[in-house]
Amino acid sequence: MKFLYFAAAGTALLTLAACAPSTAPASGGGDERTGTLRVWLFDEPNRAPKDKVVNEAIKEFTAAHADVKVEVTYIPTTPARHEKFKGAFNDPASSPDVAEYGNTDLAEYAAAGGFADLTADLKGLDLTPDLVKSASVQGKQYGLPWFIGIRALYYRTDVFDELGLKPPTSVAALTETARTIRKKKPDLYGIAVGGEYTFGALPFVWDAGGDITSLDSPESRKGVKAYTDLLTDDVCPPQACVSLTGGKTVELFAGGKAAMGILGNFNRSAVDAGAAAGKYAVVPLPGAAEGSIAPAFAGGNNLGVLKNAGHRTLAADFVKLLGGKAYQAKMYDAMGNLPTLTSARDELAAKDPFVRPFLDTVAKGTRFVPIDPAWVKIDNGKVIPTMLQKVATGQSTVDQATTEASAAVKTAFGRS
Repeated sequence: MKFLYFAAAGTALLTLAACAPSTAPASGGGDERTGTLRVWLFDEPNRAPKDKVVNEAIKEFTAAHADVKVEVTYIPTTPARHEKFKGAFNDPASSPDVAEYGNTDLAEYAAAGGFADLTADLKGLDLTPDLVKSASVQGKQYGLPWFIGIRALYYRTDVFDELGLKPPTSVAALTETARTIRKKKPDLYGIAVGGEYTFGALPFVWDAGGDITSLDSPESRKGVKAYTDLLTDDVCPPQACVSLTGGKTVELFAGGKAAMGILGNFNRSAVDAGAAAGKYAVVPLPGAAEGSIAPAFAGGNNLGVLKNAGHRTLAADFVKLLGGKAYQAKMYDAMGNLPTLTSARDELAAKDPFVRPFLDTVAKGTRFVPIDPAWVKIDNGKVIPTMLQKVATGQSTVDQATTEASAAVKTAFGRS
């Protein structure tokens, strides 16, 4: 579905024209300063709040640009989006000027040469180096991080108060606290963790000094052991937890079945709608060192300009407006999207204390998956979940499982 916004009249017309991408090689874009700026944004289960903010940005943009229209198409976030983007990369006629895309899709799209280098356009924005990296390949920035998703440790305040416990400030304290809760309240999981929760496990690996590309290193093995030590009968029993995804751990915590959980800022509404509502607080996920914060995965979406864009300058200007401080704040109010710009996050923290643990986590440094098409193979092949599950179920030792996983990673990168 597409929406056309006209600068002069300020009205919206609904069109149903579909794009029919060809397989011909792209012939490049242009830099027209008038006409229709085409924008692809991800659809949402409840699009209305997002659409309201986008409409405000479009009204401001078209008021400042005479003879410019903005056409927005909301596209699904299903795997089919990859084919739609490939079509746009190969056929300028079907290409938007601006597009929202997931930051884990960056490597694939950059390898296809689909997005324009915005390094010069976005210079000077108050983004942390970690977030810039999440939108960059080989030193070139291919998008403006629009919002990020950060995970932290949610815990049940009523359970902690009843048992006289304090929020854990180290991995050892986290493990011991989880065991204590499970022992004294066997109807609860000490912490909900999952064998298929890649982004719950990676902070333990990163904190220990390991990485996805070196899973068989001593540091990675230490992190894998720290995480799988929670997938035990005295914390989160393997028979119930080994198949849990991140989404399922959210359900367990929100439903009042777990005393702790590694959840995102974007899971707030789910928790507030469940049995744990009003009975929880959040702290950063601790690292191994007392008082430290484990590195979190910086998930989220970027706004980019297609290489085939016909309105290169207008597209970059629209990205900077919609992805700027004012509209990042509006998107948080509308959707709960955590801003990427430091100034926007600082203002947000002053008015909403809930976000402070997530912002403290960002400030300590975030991590990202390999910006390489190999990551898609690693992720689709469930290399990390398989490793975790084999350790948790006793099928393999930590050394055996990490050796096998490391070999699979090397194969994905074409190094074996």
